[in-house]
Amino acid sequence: MAPEKPTEPKGLLQTHDLYKYILETNVYPREPEPLKELRSLTAPHPWAVMGTAPDAGQMIGLLLKIAGAKKALEIGVFTGYSLLLTALTIPNDGKIVAIDVNRESYEIGRPVIKKAKVEHKIDFIESEALPALDKMLENPENEGSFDFAFVDADKINYINYHERIMKLLKVNGIMVYDNTLWFGSVAQPESSVLDEFKKGRVSTIEFNKSLAADPRIETSMVPLGDGLTICRRLY
Repeated sequence: MAPEKPTEPKGLLQTHDLYKYILETNVYPREPEPLKELRSLTAPHPWAVMGTAPDAGQMIGLLLKIAGAKKALEIGVFTGYSLLLTALTIPNDGKIVAIDVNRESYEIGRPVIKKAKVEHKIDFIESEALPALDKMLENPENEGSFDFAFVDADKINYINYHERIMKLLKVNGIMVYDNTLWFGSVAQPESSVLDEFKKGRVSTIEFNKSLAADPRIETSMVPLGDGLTICRRLY
């Protein structure tokens, strides 16, 4: 395995040395080898920043174990770091429905997933997420059947995904949304935000407001990676 490359902060921890300390002291020593391999494989990708931050992944793994999750949903896969993490964590007879519009990126990580012998847990659907979720909801057996959901996809549709996940998730089920601090831009004046972040910033601010006002969930925003919002369905 190649030596660890320096990892720049993905948004919130602006001190490189502090972020490096967290990774080297707490995250990397416990990161399973298949995840290290997939992270190394993804690093040269021009959009490698889209991969789940390993410190955020550590939290997701802990939540999966606390929830005793067996059936999971993932919207937005990229090369599959969080997908592999979930597959390694849930029981051998567990299942993950993974939705992504681009199978090409998933195929980059698929050999590592196969090598880890967890591919049988994954049902990969190449599709835009909204029609795929609507099709799932056509089957009454899917409603209230998922223990866990992770969303790392197009920010403009987070609100729409949330409404469908609320129907698919069990009461007390956990959902996690990534990038909810959007490189810190949610707290910056619009005039100082780079053009490429502006659209996502607006969508993320509106989504964060909607979660804070949603009485159906408990929620906590955590400054890991690019910001995770963790929710529990109450009813």
